[in-house]
Amino acid sequence: MEERSRRIVKAAIELAERGGFEAVRLRDVAAHAEVALGTLYRRFRSKEDLLLAALELQVAEQERRFRASPPVADTPLERVTEFFERITREMCARPNLARALVRAVASGAPELTLKVSTFHTRMEDLISAALRGEQGRDRDTPPSERERRLGYSLLLVWFAALTGWASGLHDPSGIVRHTRVAAEMMLEAGGPGAERACAGTGSV
Repeated sequence: MEERSRRIVKAAIELAERGGFEAVRLRDVAAHAEVALGTLYRRFRSKEDLLLAALELQVAEQERRFRASPPVADTPLERVTEFFERITREMCARPNLARALVRAVASGAPELTLKVSTFHTRMEDLISAALRGEQGRDRDTPPSERERRLGYSLLLVWFAALTGWASGLHDPSGIVRHTRVAAEMMLEAGGPGAERACAGTGSV
C-alpha cells in the first residue's frame, strides 16, 4: 500500500475507533487524512472498500506478531485456541473499529469479493500454522487440503461468533469458547490421527 493510501486508511481507522461504521464518512476521512476527496475516490470505491483496506492492515500486523511469537502449546487444539484468544483480544480491544470491520466484511458488495477472499486466505494460513505448530510447519509449505478446510471452517465459526459479539449476544470470551468447541469437534471428527497429523508435515 503506497503512502498516501496508507494515510487515508489510518484516518479511517481513527474515525472508526471513535464512532464506528457511521463515523467513516468519506469526506471526513479525506479531511482527516489531509487529501482531496477526489484523491480518496481514486483509491477507494466506498466506505466498505476503505474499511476492508483497514482490515488488510490489521491482518498484516497479526501476521507479523504470529511470526515473531507463534502459539507453542502441545496440541493443535490448544494452539488454535491460543490463536483465536489472541486475535479476538486484539479485535475487541477496539470495539467500535471491530464492529465497523465486521459490517464491511458482511456487506456483500460484489466489487469487494476479491478483498474478502484475500482476507479469508490469509486467515486460513494463520490458522493452519497454529494447527501445525512452530516446529511442525515449514513456512514455505502451503497448507494441505485438509488444513485449508479446517481453517476455512473455523474462520466461519469465529466470524459468526464475532458477529454475535458485535450484536451484543455474548462477550469476547464467548467468541473464543464457541470457536474452541467447533475446533474440538472438527479435530475429533478427523479420527485418532487428526491431531498428530496437524502437528506434523503431512495431510490431516
